Amino acid sequence: MLNRKKAPELQNIANIDFVKPHVYDITEKCHLFFMNEVPNDTARIDLHFDAGSGLGELGIASFVGGLLFSGTAEKSSIQISNELDALGAFYESNVAHEQAMITVYALKENIVPILRIIKDAVDNISFHEDEVQEMLNDRKQKFRVNMGKVSFLAQRKFQEKLLSGTPYGRIVEEDVYDNVSISALKRFHKENYLNGLTKVVLVGDLAQDEVDEIIDITGAWATDRKQEFATEFKNETGTHEVLKSDAIQSAIRIGRILFNKTHPDFIDFQVLNTILGDYFGSRLMSNIREDKGYTYGIGSMVAELNHSGYFLIATEVAKEVKDATIQEVKYELEKLKEELVAAEELELVKNYMLGQLLKSADGPYSMIDLYMGLEPYDMEMEFYNRSIDSIKSITPERIRELAAKYLDWNDMTVVVAGS
Repeated sequence: MLNRKKAPELQNIANIDFVKPHVYDITEKCHLFFMNEVPNDTARIDLHFDAGSGLGELGIASFVGGLLFSGTAEKSSIQISNELDALGAFYESNVAHEQAMITVYALKENIVPILRIIKDAVDNISFHEDEVQEMLNDRKQKFRVNMGKVSFLAQRKFQEKLLSGTPYGRIVEEDVYDNVSISALKRFHKENYLNGLTKVVLVGDLAQDEVDEIIDITGAWATDRKQEFATEFKNETGTHEVLKSDAIQSAIRIGRILFNKTHPDFIDFQVLNTILGDYFGSRLMSNIREDKGYTYGIGSMVAELNHSGYFLIATEVAKEVKDATIQEVKYELEKLKEELVAAEELELVKNYMLGQLLKSADGPYSMIDLYMGLEPYDMEMEFYNRSIDSIKSITPERIRELAAKYLDWNDMTVVVAGS
């Protein structure tokens, strides 16, 4: 009989048996990545386009992304939405700095019919003036509302200063919404969607003939060009303020240009970042939330770009304690540079990170996301087992070395929005 008063023994994670997707060539430069070991009837398809916000005129990528299902000469946006809803499709489009993506979740038997509807909607966008103007008016109103939020103001300024001198550092002002030409929208759509598909990701227990049909449907969009990304990054250091006299809170962003997972220090820095601010028991949370009571939440993260990456600390606090909060963040960075992390704290973080990695490899959807996190860098899945080894073996001395190398306050971009 199971003894419920005795906890099960802890098992060390030695490695994870990763499953690679099947890779099909749509063209020489565009591929389909297919994960078929799904034990249920669900499916997902991701369509990646070379249509990121770093391309084209300012704002155009976002506007075209918002118009993808706005209607054709034969169908209104409502008709397209109703057709997709009738097939149980959950769909969304997203535009990031370096790519745009359409994602669809549905039952596996509906994925191909849904893709046909999406193909027709994207191929035959009418860019009708009424639809375009409605979208622009809606975006303009949301922009005005967001400009009253300190979190939005801080993130805008942080993007501008962190990614200064690159297309990714451009920020939209209100007049952009009044100066959009339909010809510019059509030109971006043709160049970056109709001829801009870079990859397709497919998850589901689909038959080979369904996969072949998906390749046929998407093949006309496949790009024949190599994607170009920004390569040179240097953040503007120092403190940058965005004043808002009626603000009750201040939003704080602190960070610097760093690196992506191709860098030899990436894995070890993730351990340092977790200690600092990437889980609920982190030092930033313990100090600034639990001890000082300055905020409901504060955290740090590492974001990746194709040729670089960046480190970010973010929080919102009452305006009266913004300066004290920044000083406490600085204190925590200095402490990591000067003092060795206690063995007990480091062991706790190691176990947390190993558990998170194991969780992130649970099931085909998670497994394909891990694979696609490496695909832009031509890296193998063994990276994650090397991560396990690195997490297990990292020492307090290594943590202090990395902190001294990458957490110098003089290298940081600091943005404060509010009073």
